[in-house]
Amino acid sequence: MSAMDLTARPVAHRGLHDAAAGVIENTASAVDAAVAAGYAIELDVQLTRDGEAVVFHDFTLDRLTQAQGRLADRTVAELKTVRFKATSDVMMTLPDLLARVAGRALLVVEIKSDFSGDMRLVRRTAELAAAYNGPIALMSFDPDMVAEIGRLAPGVRRGIVAQRRYDHAEWDCVPPVRRKGLGLLLHWSRSRFQFVNYRVSDLDAPALRVVRAMGLPLLTWTVRTAQDRALAASGADQIVFEGFRP
Repeated sequence: MSAMDLTARPVAHRGLHDAAAGVIENTASAVDAAVAAGYAIELDVQLTRDGEAVVFHDFTLDRLTQAQGRLADRTVAELKTVRFKATSDVMMTLPDLLARVAGRALLVVEIKSDFSGDMRLVRRTAELAAAYNGPIALMSFDPDMVAEIGRLAPGVRRGIVAQRRYDHAEWDCVPPVRRKGLGLLLHWSRSRFQFVNYRVSDLDAPALRVVRAMGLPLLTWTVRTAQDRALAASGADQIVFEGFRP
């Protein structure tokens, strides 16, 4: 995959979803809508209890489904019976997603991490991506996962998702010194990321000067407003968007 392929089209964040119309993020309906509209597609994967990658953003089921509790405590078979709150879609596995898209759109898959050092999800995702006959890139907030992609699937484009600061409570699992390094992208020597997906409000971060000097593709998340679009236009190669059609 060339850099041009990665940035050629706007990237629909979690698919082209619209909750008001019953199209929920990271579902088959959101994927189909993005393919039909000609967008690239960003999606998230989590690990099930039985070791499969499934397409879902949250670590828990509560926000989007009629079930509660940790996704990681359920098997694929159990998750296939979990009903979403506002759609007839069922949760997809990563193999389901790859078979559904079948090379018709670029997939940008974010591998979720709790920074515990558990590499099972990235290994399963890298295995599937390496065998996929279509354009695909993998990324994570966790540089250790990015490094593992490079080790297991060197032919698959790998990227880092990042932001300037990590001061929200969700990042308490990461030591403060390491959080600072994440924002500054100081891990490049081991992660060897090949593209960056940086938060749109942070596009003036000093770390991005190095990214631009290296000529790496720069995506930006998540573009939702006219102000976001203006920031992205002046500082990024392509947008990861939701809530409108660019």
